[in-house]
Amino acid sequence: MAAAAEGKAEGKGAGSKEPERKDFQATGKMKEVMGKYFAELGAGPEQGRKTAWCTSVGPAELLRALGFNVHFPENHGAMLGSTRMATDLIPLANARGFSPDICSYLTSDVGSYLKGESPLQKMGMSGPPKADVLVFNTNQCRDVKDWFQFYSREWNVPCVGVHTPRAIGELDDSIVADVAKQIERLVDPLEEVAGQKLDMDRLREVIDLSRQCTELWKAVLETAANAPSPLTFFDGTIQMGPAVVLRGHGDAVDYYRVLLAELQQRIVDGVAAVEGEQYRIYWEGMPIWGKLRNLSTQLLELGACVVASTYCNSWIFDALDPANPFESMARAYGSIFICRSDDFKEKYIEEMVGRFQVDGILFHDAKTCPNNSNSRYEMPQRLQKRLGKPYLIVHGDLNDLRLYSEEQTRTNIEAFVEQLAEG
Repeated sequence: MAAAAEGKAEGKGAGSKEPERKDFQATGKMKEVMGKYFAELGAGPEQGRKTAWCTSVGPAELLRALGFNVHFPENHGAMLGSTRMATDLIPLANARGFSPDICSYLTSDVGSYLKGESPLQKMGMSGPPKADVLVFNTNQCRDVKDWFQFYSREWNVPCVGVHTPRAIGELDDSIVADVAKQIERLVDPLEEVAGQKLDMDRLREVIDLSRQCTELWKAVLETAANAPSPLTFFDGTIQMGPAVVLRGHGDAVDYYRVLLAELQQRIVDGVAAVEGEQYRIYWEGMPIWGKLRNLSTQLLELGACVVASTYCNSWIFDALDPANPFESMARAYGSIFICRSDDFKEKYIEEMVGRFQVDGILFHDAKTCPNNSNSRYEMPQRLQKRLGKPYLIVHGDLNDLRLYSEEQTRTNIEAFVEQLAEG
């Protein structure tokens, strides 16, 4: 690290510039696409459109095919985290009876509802639209079901969902068949709320659009395998917006074509997301939403690029197939990293480390998200022994910044990059 530290010190000398974050030209189009989504979501009730709330890896394609506007509360939770509103709102949910130890997306969102404050108000909305139906998938955790059941009781509206097994090793046909049947059984109650019958051709069309979105989003993330990388994990947490809330919609497909072309041109032109990239890091776990800019800036200054992550790859659904709607949704939703076994997760990370030429792994141990924190049962140590790659565990949370020490994290990251330099 000595040479890197000297280079950093020299970089602050006369006539030199601090490293700069490189923005994407496509971001303007993304803001337009996301703005349109939220405008339609907010105007839906006045236009007679029904609203379905859906967990982030729930059956959104089925809901879109039935004509629902689809709201993703986890996206709202991330907005509450990134705007740093969450820390003030969480205690309201705690006072209502929700433990401080459970998902801070849940407690942030419930606190937002109780206080009547939301970042969506800056977009002309009063807040998230009231649900006509709530649809969950427990492939992530049990919290999403409890979260949705709270609103079901508040508004006296149906709450239905899918119970996907967890700690899945081999995703065998019996699991897929069970989950597919559960998704298919959602059709009748959802048709009743929607006031229309499911058009299977429309469902196939929506699944095809989701598949196209997945392929493009995967290609976007794969550009980071190039050295130097044209984007970072921090870019990904912004650019993933359409993949999260607009899968099954043509606007997401159109956007990622534009973004991918820009990234491919960056590779041709040798444009690095981190100028003078020296170290390549894998981010395992949830983002720390309220501190992403600080973390991005520190790593940029250290010449370290977070080239890949489990989190951004969570919206890649290779198994979607319009020819087999229910089975392919079951297979896609049951394939995600969070509901797989530790053996599967370790093999996945090992493959990612090789593909993206990773020098070290940063694990985020998110206090209120045990289901997406993978540093608690010796995994970092096992991977280090297998791969010979240094690791760092950062203790924090996705939304509750009271659980995060910025000074300690900054010091630990500096030491971690020193370790990478010595390797």
